[in-house]
This record gives sequence, structure tokens and C-alpha cells, in this order.
Amino acid sequence: MHFEKSLDLLLVHCQGELGDVLMGGAPEIPGATMLDKMNHINTVDDSLRRFVTFEPRAHVAQSVNLIVAPTRDDADAGFIVLQADRAHPMSGSNCICVVTALLESGRIAMREPETMVRLDTPAGLIVARARCDGGRCLSVSLDNVPSFAEVLDHTIDTPWGRITVDIAFGGVYYALVDVGQVGLAIAPDNARALAEAGIELKRVLADQVKVRHPTLTGVDEIAYVMFRDREPDGAIRTCTTLQPGRVDRSPCGTGSSANLAALFARGEVSVGDARLSRSIIGGEFLAEAIGETEIGGRRAVLPRITGRGYVYGRSHLRLDPDDPFAAGFALSDTWGPQVGLLR
Repeated sequence: MHFEKSLDLLLVHCQGELGDVLMGGAPEIPGATMLDKMNHINTVDDSLRRFVTFEPRAHVAQSVNLIVAPTRDDADAGFIVLQADRAHPMSGSNCICVVTALLESGRIAMREPETMVRLDTPAGLIVARARCDGGRCLSVSLDNVPSFAEVLDHTIDTPWGRITVDIAFGGVYYALVDVGQVGLAIAPDNARALAEAGIELKRVLADQVKVRHPTLTGVDEIAYVMFRDREPDGAIRTCTTLQPGRVDRSPCGTGSSANLAALFARGEVSVGDARLSRSIIGGEFLAEAIGETEIGGRRAVLPRITGRGYVYGRSHLRLDPDDPFAAGFALSDTWGPQVGLLR
């Protein structure tokens, strides 16, 4: 088959969470900054996002990361997270996938034992340090954007009664919920129930809690609900829920950053401390508090997230002008009953 127009993807996962990396073939996205480009996708033209994140070319449990030229001089590459609901400003697991793909493909030269990669994202500059050996990325540490608690112990009315949530920013806004309040445990057998509970809470929160980032235009919604629980060894068990109704397979880098910000605001974490985040399937990230700053009058922590990604394949998607499903589709048999919430 001759591919006159095609998209070249590397297939990558980070601790089980699929974060494919769109390396070439994408159209130019207008915008002077990466935030402008993200907002263009979300408000003007979402055809590329739909093409690569919906059936028949994709499925519910994945993201696709669009690689673009950086819009700032101090960055090596730019990327935007494309998911089924919208484009998002940042994701830790996806960032790890991107760094791994850029280095192991040779797009950015790998230097052993450590390569520094600077990424331009809609949330800001991300500095990543990859530990490398034998042409492989053995781990990636991300210096994430300033993360802060918006509100702690906020009470909301839900189908489970009155519960408390922490609202925090870790690259996107999160509602952090102690999982026992919805009568569940973070375990693989509960993945569907957790997903549906998280999406219902996101709907409730949209009516009861308003957020707006102090410096990032367009970052004005609670993107995800992350359930959490403390493990006997001190680790934080996490379960981030995503539209239309699925759970993150990884421990979630931005969610771990948001939770670190909540712990920092409570005085339970200080600069120099670290917490282990463990996913629903047992994957692990290390979340470290490496500094303190202020953003928009808010006290913020500087998180460092460390994890590992794996390149496992390559794909070429053909852009066929006769394809009747170029806009993509999603069905509730696999995408869940909330599939109608997708934009």
C-alpha cells in the first residue's frame, strides 16, 4: 500500500499506560506558543485529535502525544497530549513516553549515562533527565511545573453523600479523593466501578467547584478525579479516572504532583522529601519535592517525577480522503456508559 499521506507513530507505554508518540506527518498547528496550539485544537479544529484517539484507529485506554517544533528557544521539542475528550497541557506518564521515544528513536541524540531533554508544553517548560545505557532509557525524571493546592478538605454533595476533596494543580487540575468515601478500594477488579465513580464526581464538581489557573489561559477545569489511599509501606495508591470512563494504568505523574502539592500545603511534606506513588496494577513513580516557589500568590512545590517508559512498536496511520470514519467514533460497549460526554 502506498501511503501518500500518513502519520508515523511510535508505540510506547509507561508503567502500562499507553502514550503513543506522533513523530511525523501531522499538519501544522497554528499558535505562537504551545498553549495557543493546545487551545486551537480544543476550540477551533480538533480533527487531528479525533482522528488519532477514536476508533477505528485507537481505543479508550490510550493517549497520543503530538510532537511539534518548540515555540521557545530553551526547549529541544514541544508536545501536546491528545486524549479522547480534548487536548491537555501536561501528563507525567505521557512526558516519560515522549522522552523515551525521542531518545530511543534518535530524534534527540542520546548521551550516556544521562541525557537532559527540555520539553515545551502548554503547562510550561519541563526539564527531563533520562538515565541511559546501551541505547535504552532506563528511567526518566521530570522536573514538573509548579504545583499547588487550590483548596483543601472542600465538602461537596455527591451520590455517596457529603464527601471532602482536595483540589490541586500538578500540570492540570485534579480533585483528590480518599477512595474509602465512595465505598471502594483501588484494585483491578474495581476498575470499572472506580471509572464510573470518578466520571460522576467530575460531573458533580463541574457544578460545585470553579478553578482558573493564575497564569495559563484556558486551563480552567478540573480535568481528572484521582482516588488515593495510603499503603502499609507509606506509598500512595493512586487511581486517576479519565473521560469517558476509564482508569489510568500508571501511577499518574501530574496527579502525583498534585497530591504532593496537597501534602506540601498540609505540612506533611517538605522540600527534600519523597513519596512513592503506586498504580492500580502496581506500577510505581517516585515523587520528590525538590523546591518551593510561588505562582499567582499561591505557595507551590516543585515536583520531580521518576518512572520508566518502553517503546514496543511502530505504526503508520493512513490519511484516506475516502474514509467514512475520519472523524472517529466511540461505542459504549468498551468506552463505557459515559461515552456521550465526549466532545
